[in-house]
Amino acid sequence: MKRLFVTDMDGTLLGNDSLVSETSAGIISDLSREGALITVATARTPATVEPLLKNTYTSIPAIVMTGAAMWDRTNRRYIDVRALPSDSVTALLDSFGRHGISPFVYTLSSGANITVFHTRSLSRQEENFYMERSGLRLKEFRFVNSLKPSEIGDSPILMLGIGPDENIMTLAGELRRTGRLSISAFHDIFNHDIAYIEVFGLGVSKASAVTRLKEMTDAESVTVYGDNLNDLTMFDIADEAVAVENAFPEVREKANRVIGSNSASSVALDIKEHYKAC
Repeated sequence: MKRLFVTDMDGTLLGNDSLVSETSAGIISDLSREGALITVATARTPATVEPLLKNTYTSIPAIVMTGAAMWDRTNRRYIDVRALPSDSVTALLDSFGRHGISPFVYTLSSGANITVFHTRSLSRQEENFYMERSGLRLKEFRFVNSLKPSEIGDSPILMLGIGPDENIMTLAGELRRTGRLSISAFHDIFNHDIAYIEVFGLGVSKASAVTRLKEMTDAESVTVYGDNLNDLTMFDIADEAVAVENAFPEVREKANRVIGSNSASSVALDIKEHYKAC
């Protein structure tokens, strides 16, 4: 049976040091060269996906930005890009503002480069988010006095907000009620008082991207791996949903099975075991 293996990155494939272990990189690279269909599905952009996977060979596109696009690692280009509806941008920015959140606004500028807009004022969490990603290839941050369509363009791909859990979850509920957007809201894996919200065009999710990738690769079944709430949509459409030991309780409860923790190269070892059994 031709099986597609899709794994989340942070807290799942990546260890507690936020890196792909040498063991995981070796296993995934070797299996991919044998013909295994293995990839990642992540909220990250290629600007951080590529450095993290620099020692990990995969032959099929990566699902990035929570499914708003795929990344062709071979040709280093975005494919299957899904933008926010242009007529929703102003209302979205107003909603973020009412809840005290200034979002990072992602736009695909040209070629393989993402431009991320934000105001000049950053919270501590936003500053940390920026510093971890500044100076990367494939991504440019641009700080403006105010986030307006005239400054950022009218077709962003993603608005990402970071803030107190209560603010983020209230905002997520409000935006979900519009019925025009895809919303992913989840806790920080290290600090549960902080949450993230990702806002995309309607129908964008890791699950929808996994479904499209399954069709692209002619896979007969899908196994997914995750740890956080934004992985649950993948669990819904997978033939087999696997949680790592350190996953949130809701994720473990919904999984078909639970494996070892992200710190023990558990995902790669599990793929090796089940690919050989195909």
